[in-house]
Amino acid sequence: MLDALLSPFRALGRYATLMGRAFASIDKVGTYWNNLFIQMVRVGIDSIPIVALAAAFTGAVFTVQTAYQLETPFIPKTIIGSIVAPSIMLELGAVIAGFILAGRVGARIAAELGTMRVSEQIDALEVMGLNSVGFLILPRVLAGVLMFPVLYVVSCVVGIGTGIGVGHFGGFLSASEFLEGARQFFKLLDPTIGLIKSFAFGFIITSIACYKGYYTGGGAVGVGDSTTQAAVLSCVFILVADLLIALLLLL
Repeated sequence: MLDALLSPFRALGRYATLMGRAFASIDKVGTYWNNLFIQMVRVGIDSIPIVALAAAFTGAVFTVQTAYQLETPFIPKTIIGSIVAPSIMLELGAVIAGFILAGRVGARIAAELGTMRVSEQIDALEVMGLNSVGFLILPRVLAGVLMFPVLYVVSCVVGIGTGIGVGHFGGFLSASEFLEGARQFFKLLDPTIGLIKSFAFGFIITSIACYKGYYTGGGAVGVGDSTTQAAVLSCVFILVADLLIALLLLL
């Protein structure tokens, strides 16, 4: 029982130590430029289509449901834009993209590093004199932190744009009414908090995936377990971070 109680704290300590070792080698990141750019493409550029697709349907569905709930002559149609646009910028743009990347990017990173661990490729890098943590983990974490805000912007633009299109062509409200409502209640704090969330989510997803992959054991079964745990834990900690950021910055 004591071992089960202490296990989360041991895992937290190993995670903190691994991240400390990774960022301790940030002064040598120039050595790993090529790997960093490769990871930025895999984490960011390659994820744009699926993030845009999810954002498009999110914006469309949110607009339709908001219009349905506010279908009354006593509420101006512009209020739909006032609800949809800030909600996407403040919450949905970052969280939806985070969940998608937890499954796509987090699982891939954990599988890559886990396979390298069980096939002893990481041990071979250490024998060759390379800093495996700096070479494998730091570029992936930096790529997540740098590229997730880009994906957040794509998610917001596509989501709001789709909401405008669905509202206009669906007959719920015109594009000008949607934009009028969005401008009426726009606050610069909304996209600012969204960007802060995107930085945090990018770090959470990639760092947890790297931790699970780097310490994989048990062969093919262990790789599968690490991949699953990386995706699930990333989603859980995205929700925790989302709540904490909201409490700290909105209250």
